[in-house]
Amino acid sequence: MDLSQIWVFIAFVLYLALMIAVGFFYLRRTENPDDYFLGGRGLNGLVAAFSAEASDMSSWLLMGLPGAIYSLGTGQIWIAVGLLVGTIANWLIVSGRLRNYTIELGAITIPEFYEKRYNDKKRYILLVSSIVIAIFFLVYTASALTAGGLLFNSVFGLDYHVALTVGALVILVYTFLGGFKAVCVTDLIQGALMLVCLLIVPIACYFALGGTAEMNALIDQSGFPGGTTNFLNPLLDNGMPMSFLSILSQLAWGFGYCGMPHILVRFMAISSEKELTKSKVIAIVWITVSLVLAVLMAIVGRAYLMPEILGETVDISPENVFIQMIIKFFINEHNLAFIGGIFLCGILAAIMSTADSQLLVTASAISSDLYQKFFKPDASEKTVLNISRIVVVVVAVLAFVIAWDPNNSIMGLVSNAWAGLGSAFGPLTLFSLFWKRTNLAGALSGIISGGLTVIIWDYIPLWGGATLSFVTGIYSLLVGFFVSCLCIMIVSLMTKPPEQSIVDTFEFVKGEKERPI
Repeated sequence: MDLSQIWVFIAFVLYLALMIAVGFFYLRRTENPDDYFLGGRGLNGLVAAFSAEASDMSSWLLMGLPGAIYSLGTGQIWIAVGLLVGTIANWLIVSGRLRNYTIELGAITIPEFYEKRYNDKKRYILLVSSIVIAIFFLVYTASALTAGGLLFNSVFGLDYHVALTVGALVILVYTFLGGFKAVCVTDLIQGALMLVCLLIVPIACYFALGGTAEMNALIDQSGFPGGTTNFLNPLLDNGMPMSFLSILSQLAWGFGYCGMPHILVRFMAISSEKELTKSKVIAIVWITVSLVLAVLMAIVGRAYLMPEILGETVDISPENVFIQMIIKFFINEHNLAFIGGIFLCGILAAIMSTADSQLLVTASAISSDLYQKFFKPDASEKTVLNISRIVVVVVAVLAFVIAWDPNNSIMGLVSNAWAGLGSAFGPLTLFSLFWKRTNLAGALSGIISGGLTVIIWDYIPLWGGATLSFVTGIYSLLVGFFVSCLCIMIVSLMTKPPEQSIVDTFEFVKGEKERPI
């Protein structure tokens, strides 16, 4: 390890030590499951906004999206557009109603909200939704661990599997210790660091190139089909015209937001309406600035890393474009290894901020929603808390196993998990909040049909040995979301209306009636 790597290593150690210290700090302040999973509903606006967006964007923002644009051109920008619209709609339309509804029902997890919303005495919806969360969050958590392994491998030359182990252990420790409060406070730090990295690195590299003309000339030399003109054309994918369905599939990523339990739970935990209003403004500004800068980073990176072309002239994944820009600018060219190390921690922050939230949501689904409700109804709060911590470890180990293959694509893993969760829960969340005719049968059909559609579309070779996703090029979330919506509407209308008490609660939360007796 040379002197530069030592300074980077020091930066990583200090950062990771801070994250673990937060976990220890909240260990004594986590006394029951409500604290562990929802922080006692005490989040302020700043922490809630940064926590929601940091846990949402993950390694996808700093690795997956820039890698896709770096390789294929700005035709990949439509994913960012869809996510921006989805985020804004989620905060403006879903957050307030969901917070009020879960407070009225006394729900601390998304599956428990569905159970109480439809008065499911047999707890079918709790069982089904918890299983769906466990399945798709395993894949989602694995994407974050994969990104961590790639980061440590690129920076320190560590074997991928050793790097994967180090990253997984740190995330596991502070999530295991401090629960929701620790996760949210670390997310605040991580979200701020991610934003600083995005503000400084691409802009510094842009000016190092000498301006737009020099950047465009280098992109022309990078071998992209059709040169700079095609690279910057948002209607072309790798130099070829994009179809309407292709653009629509990318925009469809925005549908996933209202079905992401690790994001929705932040809405539920905000302390007051005043803090919620503050959160909306902060979150929308954060996501807008971050997505624009992530796109800029990919464009600048295509020129700045020349004459090397990631994935072509060098055996480095294009998803490492941000990492390579930091190494080249701060460490190799300006001898600012410690500062470069801090910025590399920004990528680690993106990874950790999502993995910790996913571990926590999966633990809540298994320990609170399955173990306590189905197997041990009389379990004490301490027992449930201990089971939750055990589940965090088990889930982390399973995700670790999935992430063991260094050839996993971060974009691919995130895409599959996002589609599964968005299709299973997105439509149901909207119908639960805004259509009082929705009943239990419709809700169950929505979860099952949405989740199964994604599994069939992405994983079952139904067309000449290929999946429907491969054959059609249509993102499974686009299909699964609308299949789920149709099932909810049709099944709800064909079966008994919800009982009056359910309707009364719905109308009270909506503000149309007095509190039901």
